[in-house]
Amino acid sequence: MPAWQHDGVRVIPGNQLDGNTAQTPGMDRKAAINFARVGAQKLWAGTVTIHANAKTGAHHHGHLESVIYVVSGRARMRWGEQLEFTAEAGPGDFIYVPPYVPHQEINASSTEALQCVLCRSDGEAVAVNLDIQPVEKPDTVLWVDPTHPHGGV
Repeated sequence: MPAWQHDGVRVIPGNQLDGNTAQTPGMDRKAAINFARVGAQKLWAGTVTIHANAKTGAHHHGHLESVIYVVSGRARMRWGEQLEFTAEAGPGDFIYVPPYVPHQEINASSTEALQCVLCRSDGEAVAVNLDIQPVEKPDTVLWVDPTHPHGGV
């Protein structure tokens, strides 16, 4: 029988996140949940901060799926072989990034930090930084789904 007291629910205080994880220039990732910290087998969760008027380098996360939840600020996502597509998300919005998709996170605000919660489909900290020459003006992609039938950006 498991020792539930030590192998059950775990609370990770927000001021005890681990910055010793895969990093991409322009952002600060901190792990809350992973194998090393809590024994998580199939997911990784943590926070991401992008400073005002900053952007990350282009990267992808290998075979992992990612979900980004915007807590505060305004996220502009660029993706594609030349980062030719773009969409924006604000507080309360979720962003899904499929495996192997080259992408870049941009803080669309020149005054406010972008604060997000990030979850991945495995405990691995995969971040493959890419050397991509982006197109000058990316194509805007409207998010159209059952909850945004008119296409919100």
